[in-house]
Amino acid sequence: MTETKNKSFQDKFTEAAMKFGAEVHLRSLRDAFSIMMPLFILAGLAVLINSVIFPRILSESSLQTAGYWASSIANATLNVSGFILCGIIGFTLSRNKSYSSPYTCVMVALASLIVMMPQTLKISGIDGSEVSATGFLSFGNLGTTSMFAGIIVGLLSTELYLKLAKIEKLKINLGGDVPPQVNTSFNNMIPVMLTIIIFSLVSFVLYVVFNNDLITLITTLIQEPLRKVNTSLLGTVIIYSFGNLLFTFGIHQTVVNGTILEPLLLVNMNENMAAAAAGKEIPYIINSTFVPTFGMLGGTGSTICLLIALFLFYRNNQQYKELSKLAIAPGIFNINEPVIFGFPIVFNLPMIIPFVLTPAIGLVLAYFATAVGFMNKCTVLVPWTTPPLLNGFLATGGDFRAVIVQLITIVIGVVLYLPFIKISERVSKKQAQVAK
Repeated sequence: MTETKNKSFQDKFTEAAMKFGAEVHLRSLRDAFSIMMPLFILAGLAVLINSVIFPRILSESSLQTAGYWASSIANATLNVSGFILCGIIGFTLSRNKSYSSPYTCVMVALASLIVMMPQTLKISGIDGSEVSATGFLSFGNLGTTSMFAGIIVGLLSTELYLKLAKIEKLKINLGGDVPPQVNTSFNNMIPVMLTIIIFSLVSFVLYVVFNNDLITLITTLIQEPLRKVNTSLLGTVIIYSFGNLLFTFGIHQTVVNGTILEPLLLVNMNENMAAAAAGKEIPYIINSTFVPTFGMLGGTGSTICLLIALFLFYRNNQQYKELSKLAIAPGIFNINEPVIFGFPIVFNLPMIIPFVLTPAIGLVLAYFATAVGFMNKCTVLVPWTTPPLLNGFLATGGDFRAVIVQLITIVIGVVLYLPFIKISERVSKKQAQVAK
């Protein structure tokens, strides 16, 4: 009876988690960030080249000229990331809702975001004085600081447009021999116009009544408070560990991390890269590169530690030996499904403990190593498939001390995994004996 209840709870928990992960808005956000990843990686590479490679091969005067190239990359990626993300969200959400013209939603989302931006900007002169200017869009309202605003406006404008587009009375059908694309444009005309008008009216009310704009309100009231909590050391460790715990029940950790944590970590990372490109002080320790670099050594659960433990201490175990051979190649590139489902770690109670604890220890260790100045902050967005040790070196702008921190984490992880491997082995043997 107890076993039936336990299975029932597990089934319900799994079903609820899967529904959460498959929710169309969250799924659209993950899709949008995945599409944008090449831009963020390009920005990271530009920072790496400008801050590490150029200073070693160029003179002081040439560095200033070369900085023009790095600035142009930053402007094309980080400094318009909120704007681009808003349009991509319009596309991914409408596509995931099977709308026939997703590019229309891109247009609506971008127009809605611009209409919500302040029409008058304060610009600082060379002498430090401020003047008001109109007719400009600032990188401050288009880039990383407006990323959360881009998310919210992208989702809301697309939802509003899709609802209006379903109303038959708002469609203009030309009929006859009109080309399909022209007919589609007229069908969408009134919903497109109404959506942008509604957002413009909201923008007008905010300006007239509160002397403010939506971008500033979202940034100050939503993005910054959330970021302070979720990307703090405690918040990151709790959220990331919970995501890893879900993985031990067969539910991919991106269900939690990819929706609650990753967007905010990415804002931190983008601001770090922008600061590095501008030669300013790096603001954040915890960001979207820091977490996988020090909390995902060999994949979720830092399972490179498990593979090393198996290789060093379980050579005579044929099962573990074969598993190590199979898993080591993908594990080097942080792909560890062969370990998670082959060992297995999923639904294996003894292995859940090191699988969740090892990444948490790595994050805490790296945080304090950075906070005390032992190693540089992460300023380069490296692909998550970059092998351990190399990713630490690249992410910190070529700081070998980050590699030392990773090596210490790996040693701690191996020691932590060893007793639980032994317990898991004993449990497997007893289960085999009972099965006989």
